[in-house]
Amino acid sequence: MNEDRIKGQWKQLTGKIQAKWGDLTNDDLDVAEGNADYLAGKIQERYGITKDEAEKQVREFDSSM
Repeated sequence: MNEDRIKGQWKQLTGKIQAKWGDLTNDDLDVAEGNADYLAGKIQERYGITKDEAEKQVREFDSSM
């Protein structure tokens, strides 16, 4: 995962992230500020999925960008 790219484009990506994971709040995204691990943790928490599944979803999202 290219975390530097995510951090650099964070403001542009937040809309796409919320479209994909609508249960994430603006506060969640403000705190995440491009941190893929934090984002995966919030996805895991909000959707009740495993850590591995959340990380997989974040990787797939990154690959699609």
